[in-house]
This record gives sequence, structure tokens and C-alpha cells, in this order.
Amino acid sequence: MEMNDDFLERLSHERCRQAHGILRRSGIVEAWRQAGAEVNVVGSLRMGLMMKHRDIDLHIYSEPLTIEGSFAVMARVAACPAIGRIECRNLTATDERCIEWHAAWAEPDGETWTIDMIHIERGSRYDGYFERMADGVVRAADDEMRRAILRLKWETPDTEHIMGVEYYRAVIEGGVRTYDGLTAWRAANPVCGVVEWIP
Repeated sequence: MEMNDDFLERLSHERCRQAHGILRRSGIVEAWRQAGAEVNVVGSLRMGLMMKHRDIDLHIYSEPLTIEGSFAVMARVAACPAIGRIECRNLTATDERCIEWHAAWAEPDGETWTIDMIHIERGSRYDGYFERMADGVVRAADDEMRRAILRLKWETPDTEHIMGVEYYRAVIEGGVRTYDGLTAWRAANPVCGVVEWIP
């Protein structure tokens, strides 16, 4: 279904409003901060570019980063009745120096959101990197680019997985404005692992 830009901008605004509401009600940010961690919103919520996917991205920093400390906070998060499935990936032995947590949050209306909490070692390679990337997108993307990004996200089939940074880079750096153009741009610019790009 094709939608006009005004609809897509309203939808994005509403998604962001809902996401902030979930963060307030969940107590997740407070749980991490009470453990001495710094919590930053990243991704499409930080940029105000949410669309179809109900994903909330948080980057959380601790020094030191310990498995025990991370699990202790997530035990508190898991106690929230709206939290269902929780998944964990231990990447502390990689360059990413993090523990990935992915939690499913059920809203009263039946919609399910994913809350991604990436617990990162302070001072490691990606400390603050994705905050800088998001803020760079906000600075670089004018209103026309932002509308193009929202349109491309809307037009992407639900079965197709495209990283957020692929949209932002294709529109800002590649001048892409159509879904066919995005498909061609991605074929010419394949990604593998973490995409390191700041506009």
C-alpha cells in the first residue's frame, strides 16, 4: 500500500512517541543506571526515523563490563510482566566487546516490540560510535532526505531485512530515492558485519 509523505511522517512520530512511552513504563533505563551504567538511545528512535519495525535500540556502557553484572540487571528487567522472550549473545571476546540483549515487550493492544540492549565495555572500539553516527545522520539529512528514508522503509517488504544504516547511507551518500534504486545500490555496496559510516 502506497502512502503519502504526511502519513509516513505522522506514523514515524507516533512510533517514536510509543517507544519513549515504553522506555518510561518499563523501568529498563533506570535499572541499568542504578547499576552504574550509562544508557543512550541510538538507532532510528534517536534519529526520529522509526517506521514499520517496532524496535528500540539502547547502547549501555559499563566499566568494567562483567557477565555477572549484565545478568543481574537483566534479572530485574525480566521481572517486568510485559517482558516475554529474552535472548543473549556474549560478544565480550570480539572487537565489539559487548553483551547483546534482545527482549520482547508486549503492549496492551497486542503489538510486540523488540528492545535491543547492547551492553558495551566503556572505552572499547564502539564506545559512542553509533551515537555519533545517528547524530551525523540528523545533521546531514534535510527534510527531503528524511522523507525519502521513511518512504524506502515503508516500501521495503516485511520479508526483506535491511539494516538502518543502509537506508541512511544510500539516501545521503548515494542519492537514492526509489526502492529499485535502493536494491541496485545495495547490490553495488554489499555489507558484512558492522557498517562503519558516519556522514
